[in-house]
Amino acid sequence: MKTLACVLALAGAFASNGALAWGGDGHRAVGAIADRLLKGSKAEMQIAALLLPGESLASIANWADCVKGTYCGPQSPEMVDYTTAHPRHGEYHYTDVPFQLAHYHDGAVGTSEVDIVQTLKQAIAVLQGKTDPALNPRKFTKRQALILLTHMTGDIHQPLHVGAAFVSKDGKFVVPKTHADVDEAAIFDSRGGNNLLLDDEKLGALSAQLIPPGEPKPVREGVPKALTKPFHSYWDSTTVDYAFRRVQTKTPEQFARFAIDSKPAIKANSGDPATWPYQWADDALVVSKFAYADVVPGKITQQTSKKGETYYTFALEVPGNYPVPSSQIAKEQLIKGGYKLAEVLKAIYG
Repeated sequence: MKTLACVLALAGAFASNGALAWGGDGHRAVGAIADRLLKGSKAEMQIAALLLPGESLASIANWADCVKGTYCGPQSPEMVDYTTAHPRHGEYHYTDVPFQLAHYHDGAVGTSEVDIVQTLKQAIAVLQGKTDPALNPRKFTKRQALILLTHMTGDIHQPLHVGAAFVSKDGKFVVPKTHADVDEAAIFDSRGGNNLLLDDEKLGALSAQLIPPGEPKPVREGVPKALTKPFHSYWDSTTVDYAFRRVQTKTPEQFARFAIDSKPAIKANSGDPATWPYQWADDALVVSKFAYADVVPGKITQQTSKKGETYYTFALEVPGNYPVPSSQIAKEQLIKGGYKLAEVLKAIYG
């Protein structure tokens, strides 16, 4: 029970801004798809001018997550400068629109002035060469804008980075009408799905029957196996692992080759590229409805973090075949993210 309590406390400590959307491989796959699609284009030359020698969109795709800690290695001076200038950079990666809704609207419940839609909009404006300070309140440089656009275009296609779940005390998904409705007494914020906890052993048994086996994972000595998996974590990394395994690819580059060879039908965006993040968010809301289909929150449990803060978690039940549709969604969204990244860069640079 002590181990379970520690696991639950750790899960609750992570808000949406602390998670690594699509994991490392997923983001690199998005970048690798775009790298291939941009070969020989005018955009490729403009992008190269903002990259360091040896860099590619695939290699910078995780930079915006790596600045959150040292799990990618020591922080570079560039990273330190960025995090110092952007103390809220963790909030740039997501928005929390109730997944039941159809559209993202500025200022609506779950949105913020520094969320992923606003961040993408500003990054696009910077790369377009627009100089009005109102369009770039966070003073992104062109290189930062490219790095953020590369990463956040991946993030916004992870459905839980847009469509958020709010839970009532009786364990039902609800739609708060205002920010104030999420009072942690009658309506609870699941923190992007981080406070919705899956039974990891049960989930593993399900996937063993439905997903081709992958490489065995190394056992970390002295680290107990987690009993639960946050729903957000499942979507960030597990679905990517399953998606790669189902199409028999092991690396982001192999997945990118598969994606392009499959000749996917990706609907083009319309209008000014600065409006495209809104279109991407609306698309993610559609997809998030499938991510939450037949998913049921269970018993509420009050937890206390190491900082003494109270938060609440919910056990989560998913359909028996859930690894199959969720990994299919992940595959489609990763491919879509790569194509959208290439599309917006071509629109910016010609």
